[in-house]
Amino acid sequence: MGRIVLKHVEKRYGKDKQYAVKDFNLEIEDGEFLVMVGGSGCGKSTTLRMIAGLEDITSGELYIGDKLVNHLPPKDRDIAMVFQNYALYPNMNIYENIAFGLRLRKEPKHEIDLSVKSTSRTLEIEQFLDRKPRQLSGGQRQRVALGRAIVRKPSVFLMDEPLSNLDAKLRVQMRTEIIRLHKQLGVTTVYVTHDQVEAMTMGNRIVVMKDGVIQQVDSPRLIYSNPRNMFVASFIGTPPINFIDGKVVETDGGKLQLQTQRSYLAIPDAHAELLRKHGKVNRRVVLGIRCEYAHAEPEMADRHPRSQMTGTLKVAELMGADMYLYVDIGADTPFVVRTTSGFDCREDEKITVTLDMSKALYFDKDTTASLMYE
Repeated sequence: MGRIVLKHVEKRYGKDKQYAVKDFNLEIEDGEFLVMVGGSGCGKSTTLRMIAGLEDITSGELYIGDKLVNHLPPKDRDIAMVFQNYALYPNMNIYENIAFGLRLRKEPKHEIDLSVKSTSRTLEIEQFLDRKPRQLSGGQRQRVALGRAIVRKPSVFLMDEPLSNLDAKLRVQMRTEIIRLHKQLGVTTVYVTHDQVEAMTMGNRIVVMKDGVIQQVDSPRLIYSNPRNMFVASFIGTPPINFIDGKVVETDGGKLQLQTQRSYLAIPDAHAELLRKHGKVNRRVVLGIRCEYAHAEPEMADRHPRSQMTGTLKVAELMGADMYLYVDIGADTPFVVRTTSGFDCREDEKITVTLDMSKALYFDKDTTASLMYE
């Protein structure tokens, strides 16, 4: 069984006992591919190392399968770990690197040979078995590191930023390869990355961390569309979500609008009901809206009346089929609009941005918590 349970797990360092990981509670199901993501120093790698047994747990309980493993050495946890720097033995050829763990277990020679050759075929590295690691590319070496983990047939794979040393094209290829292997092997996998694209494309669920604390655990779709707070909303998504400070005001007709520095934005009835429920009428909130729900095309104004802002186009960034427009709307940071590569625009000219307010998110200005999270 590859089920992992962490109950109130904490890690503290130094004389002042500062938290690296605080009150971490999570259940990882057997066969799940779970991604932990966050910025540098958020505690994700420390958590992975506690699961592996490479870091002591200060307090709390960690179970792998039905066994409490707090004090169990790494070799007895039935896990295999893939590191960022491959961690291959430079003096051994690829065959010997993959076979190393099986030889430590003193498995029969013929079984080792069958396992190594089968694994190398799966990873398409059988032609490199007699080479040394230095003779391989970064992507090939990472396949060898994966092979060394797979060949042991563990109940859990732990991967600590395994693709961060690869170039962009190789990262995409290896992402696909790891997903394929997971579907084929069905082994519980905990994958740590700082790259939110990897998190969104690979995980069944994502754990977003900040300052050693879990911010949200959800599917990639829900993390993106229904973030729990402003940190999650801004960390997940490229470009980051747009935030607009404003005050919720009521019109003479009883409708709600968001009053910003330069405009009034109509709030849909469903959102108005929610804002009233939270007591936000005549209070300040933060509106969040992603760039794909902001439009610069003039015809969009007819579809979303009373939802326009005017600003100055500062930068137009061509990204192949898409173009990102960075618009100065009087806020601290530019407002980002996604449009097509054929959109006709000139920098430093006035531009009207139309928002699809049905896709807007609202956050408490003081706590940064989402008013829409369920």
